[in-house]
Amino acid sequence: MSTPGAGEQYLGTPFGPGAMATAVLDHRGDIIGWDTAAQDLYGYMAEDVLGKPAHRCFVPVEGPPLFAPDQPVDSWGERWALRRRDGSVVQVVLYVLRLGPAEARPTTAAWGVVSVEAERMERWATDQAMLAGLSTQSPISLTVMDEGARVQWVNPAMETAFGVRRDDYYGLRVREILPEGEIVSPGWRGRSLESVIQHVFRTGESVIDLHFRSALPGDPPTRRHVWSCSYFRLQDATGHHLGVCESAFDITERYEAQRRLELLSRSSSIGTTLDGVRTCEELVAVVAPDLTDVARVDLAESVCTGEEPAPWGQSTPSRRVTGGVGAGHDGALAGELPADGRRLVLPLTAGAAGLGTVTLLRTAERAPFSDADRALAAELVAHTAVCLDNGRRYARERATALLFQRNLLPQELPGHTAVETAHHYAPGKGLTGVGGDWYDVIPLSGARVGLVVGDVVGHGLHAAVTMGRLRTTVRALAALDLAPEELLSRLDDLVGQARIGIDPKEANGMDPAVGARCLYLVYDAVHGRCAAAGAGHLPPVLVAPGGTAAPLEMPVGLPLGVGGLPFESAEFEIAENSLLALFTDGLVTGSDHDPDAGIGVLCRTLRESSGLPPAGLRDRILASGLPADATDDAALLLVRVHALAEDHMAGWRIDPDPSEVAGARALTNAQLEHWGLDAVGFAVELIVSELVTNAIRYGAPPVDLRLLRDKDRALICEVSDSRETSPRLRRARPDEEGGRGLFLVAQLADRWGTRYTREGKTIWAEVPIGADAGGPDLLGDVFGDTFGDVLGD
Repeated sequence: MSTPGAGEQYLGTPFGPGAMATAVLDHRGDIIGWDTAAQDLYGYMAEDVLGKPAHRCFVPVEGPPLFAPDQPVDSWGERWALRRRDGSVVQVVLYVLRLGPAEARPTTAAWGVVSVEAERMERWATDQAMLAGLSTQSPISLTVMDEGARVQWVNPAMETAFGVRRDDYYGLRVREILPEGEIVSPGWRGRSLESVIQHVFRTGESVIDLHFRSALPGDPPTRRHVWSCSYFRLQDATGHHLGVCESAFDITERYEAQRRLELLSRSSSIGTTLDGVRTCEELVAVVAPDLTDVARVDLAESVCTGEEPAPWGQSTPSRRVTGGVGAGHDGALAGELPADGRRLVLPLTAGAAGLGTVTLLRTAERAPFSDADRALAAELVAHTAVCLDNGRRYARERATALLFQRNLLPQELPGHTAVETAHHYAPGKGLTGVGGDWYDVIPLSGARVGLVVGDVVGHGLHAAVTMGRLRTTVRALAALDLAPEELLSRLDDLVGQARIGIDPKEANGMDPAVGARCLYLVYDAVHGRCAAAGAGHLPPVLVAPGGTAAPLEMPVGLPLGVGGLPFESAEFEIAENSLLALFTDGLVTGSDHDPDAGIGVLCRTLRESSGLPPAGLRDRILASGLPADATDDAALLLVRVHALAEDHMAGWRIDPDPSEVAGARALTNAQLEHWGLDAVGFAVELIVSELVTNAIRYGAPPVDLRLLRDKDRALICEVSDSRETSPRLRRARPDEEGGRGLFLVAQLADRWGTRYTREGKTIWAEVPIGADAGGPDLLGDVFGDTFGDVLGD
């Protein structure tokens, strides 16, 4: 079968060049004409058949030969199965026509025989039927336009859709038929249909499924339809451009349904944060201008302030948090337009609680809200209400957790002559919010101070509560004067055992403190030494007086409640004016979860600004880009250490003889006189007398007495012996001669206690030495008649 000629269209004629095999017969039936198409179709060359009888070439598969002498074939469009020269069969359609004038004599007449392959002919017939169906029966509107986008032809479907006759369209441009029309397909918005048609005509590139929106001629502008239009160029068999064909069908319902689905899918952009105002702005951005021209959201004042909202329907103050979209239409929200279906007022509710209202308005240029529009708006507003309620609950919980944590954290660190401190806590700014980071400074006996920093796993109110439990426990254990590793071991045991009061539905019944990290250091201002132990926590950074800054080398144990392994401590000397930086991982660990970079920034900042006081250093650190991760909370504690001056310390070894008590009092009085502390001499003399007496009577040698002057804050009296028996405070009966010693010490001292060491124990007492320190008159007022009994010892 031959191929179509150059420029022939798919729907071309089967009678084009090369498609028809033509033979000419004389009146006898001999072949006198045989073209190349006939050669190709039947396999006979012209020189082989010219002058030969035609019935030798036109041989049916069945029946007698065609074109026998004196038997012309009367065939017009009949199908025949004929044999080729090689014996194969070809299906053809024959057209036999008489050539010459009708009055010609039979002896001079000639016949033309045209053969067309049956397959080509049937395909052409199908194409013609299809074209006829498209032009007369198809519901698809067809329009043919010239290069200038002027209408040349329309089919009946177009006439029916637009309600006018085709003659009314002829020669008109699209903008003259649909002056308010617009292209709504992405990538083509803003262009005219004329430019699209001219583009197709010029380039031959088809445009498929272009969405065009307009009202029909004679309809109000608000009743707009959407068509799916496709354009392709028409050309004849020679390649000459005839025009552009447009096929269009109404997809208004499908388009509106798809638009609503797209709007619904965009609801995921509502509530990307937990900020209520931002959530309302995101709602407005979704609904305008696709669903509405103007939008307004009014939130109940209680929601804006984080309070519990009132039930829906109850009149409450409200705040307009976002306003109209579309200049010139805001006044319409005041209510002057009639209720014609273009205004929607939808409630923002969460359960029975009223969060506010959403008002949507369409201008007169648009159709009223349909039922589908109202259902879509209600769903978007319901989604927004859920987001607002989640944000309100989060804000309330975060505020509660933050208030709770700030009340648990020390607002002002206790003053201590051994240390200068500065501190900072920053809650996370992301969805995680408040965490369980904490810090503390705990005054200990003997001019020592405990330094604590810790981090609870998780965030929110539970983390803050757990932090409060751990901080309180650490302070209670620190009051026992435990070594750092011993304190962490006991804390670890308590975390592993503290199951009482834990809801088994939460955290799988596991104590929320499990996995918490803690760092505990004790600084001894008398000896200029520091002991440190950690439970899975980052080590502190030590800044020497020369300006070098590096993390402290120390053992890092497992987090609390995890392993049950013993903790180890590191002891090191620390020079006067050295600085310790204790911090949680939120300060130095960024989104890559690698704290090394943040620690490097911290060390560099501390090194470059080491001469500043702790408060100035804190400000420099916060200005350096730390905390590294704003979504996690962070705690920072800066401590500059100061050793106790040698002339503020005095100590003596006391012989274990009761007669040496008087000598201990004399040594004490002499030292107090040297320090100019005569005002508290009487009280300190009594405390020393009682503690030395108890050590000699109930303890074991050696017995040591030490006085420490904590500048102008307090005088510390310490008596040590090698027995670990703990003294017991009791109230003696009136008829008992003794048993009032520790009671007397407890009344005279601000604080007192027992500290256990490797050598035994130390009983200590602190007496204030400020302007309000008490003297003999105060002692008489406090103890009255029992005072003389004590002095009798």
